[in-house]
Amino acid sequence: MTLSVCTYNIHKGFSQFNRRMVIHELRDRLRVLDVDLVFLQEVQGLHLQHEARHADWPVPPQHEFLAQGVWQQAAYGGNALYEHGHHGNAILSRYPILSASNQDVSDHRFERRGLLHCVVEVPGIAKPVHCVCAHLGLMAGSRRRQMEALADRMERLADGAPLIIAGDFNDWRNRADDVLVSRLGLRDAFDTGRGRPPRSFPSSVPLFRLDRIYVRGFEVRNAKVHSGLPWSRISDHAALTAELEPYG
Repeated sequence: MTLSVCTYNIHKGFSQFNRRMVIHELRDRLRVLDVDLVFLQEVQGLHLQHEARHADWPVPPQHEFLAQGVWQQAAYGGNALYEHGHHGNAILSRYPILSASNQDVSDHRFERRGLLHCVVEVPGIAKPVHCVCAHLGLMAGSRRRQMEALADRMERLADGAPLIIAGDFNDWRNRADDVLVSRLGLRDAFDTGRGRPPRSFPSSVPLFRLDRIYVRGFEVRNAKVHSGLPWSRISDHAALTAELEPYG
């Protein structure tokens, strides 16, 4: 069997520079990808002002709205809390989510970050698959400490288990491999032997290598960057997808 995954920074359901609300278009595009697991960053769990301003603002939280009718289960971890709402990471799954927890890895009070960790039971895979949706900080020191915290958690809770870590790493200097590959035995799904992750930002003409899919216990059959139109009308990040085949 194969397991298809996607990671996407959805910019809280608004287009670049917040020009348009695009959450309905986003839902349509995710359905076209037809993947089993979706790792989402900048998901709006609640925003009272947007709800009052936009007549077609979804009634349920964005992760539930996006999952409706396709992904049977969804988990959300709120990281940034404010008076009128909150946003964070989410994982949508076609398969049962056995457990979900959100670890606060914020490095300072001006930039709230978390690691959403789900354990998913996938038919045809003997061990549950550990999945982590990450959105790391803008500062190099913050990212290094957050990746160390991520490695510590996975060494403690997912030793030897199939593992997928995906998200917006903000890692344009490509330092994530120093921690995640060496400590956890992960592989970049886009690694072609040159040690360079895919370009994913900005989505119109990607220049920077910010978004990642790391895997362990899987062979990568296909990996793709979804940039240009119509994707660039939805978010400033490109979506990444990968088709995985479990070892053994």
